[in-house]
Amino acid sequence: MKLNREEFVNWRQKSITLLGMSGVGKTRLAYVLRNHCWFHYSGDYRIGTHYLDEPIIDNIKQQVMQIPFLKDLMRSDSIHLANNIGIDNLKPVSTFLGKVGNPELGGLGLKEFKRRQELHRQAEIAAMMDTPEFICKARQVYGYDHFINDAGGSLCELEDQAVIDCLAEHTLILYIKATATDEKELIRRAEETPKPMYYQEVFLDEQLAIFMQEKGLDYVALVNPDDFVRWVFPRLFYARIPRY
Repeated sequence: MKLNREEFVNWRQKSITLLGMSGVGKTRLAYVLRNHCWFHYSGDYRIGTHYLDEPIIDNIKQQVMQIPFLKDLMRSDSIHLANNIGIDNLKPVSTFLGKVGNPELGGLGLKEFKRRQELHRQAEIAAMMDTPEFICKARQVYGYDHFINDAGGSLCELEDQAVIDCLAEHTLILYIKATATDEKELIRRAEETPKPMYYQEVFLDEQLAIFMQEKGLDYVALVNPDDFVRWVFPRLFYARIPRY
């Protein structure tokens, strides 16, 4: 979908997809527009509450089952676990995605990490393909005039033409480009608080091999998870820019 400024202004029921790196301001803009009759569709929220809900709960249960007192309660169905995911609280999703590396430091083995990465990729594709359905719901059920799709920062990594075609047909895709100052700030934040990220498998394998060689590590289990995220984020950031 392509519109000039006049066509956009006169567009009676607007539907937009925001594209850009995590932290660039997509969700903040969506929050602002919610107060002006815009329906906020969060791809990450849809992923966490629908497509990855069961895997997330299973991951939590595995941790709970390691505690003897809670293990007995779980086996007897005496306690119930549920996600408390919100648009402004997506931590269960990122916790499930995890970081690769030393299990003693909270890291995941490479095989399990890749399994979760693939589950997330499939979930993100499905969540984006749900966009037309939610455009209809936003208008017919909730009475919103306009729709904003707050897409994940890894949308450009999916390489699924059907997703792009779907979004382009039903929404105007707007790319929020980070300035040079923004780039430095996003990298600084990632270094200060390293968070789980989605990586294309080829990119992950290449970068992990380079990191391990630089650090003199023979096994993935020796990788410090946070150190790797800090090291790889700038490389991921600049690899994504041409994809956007």
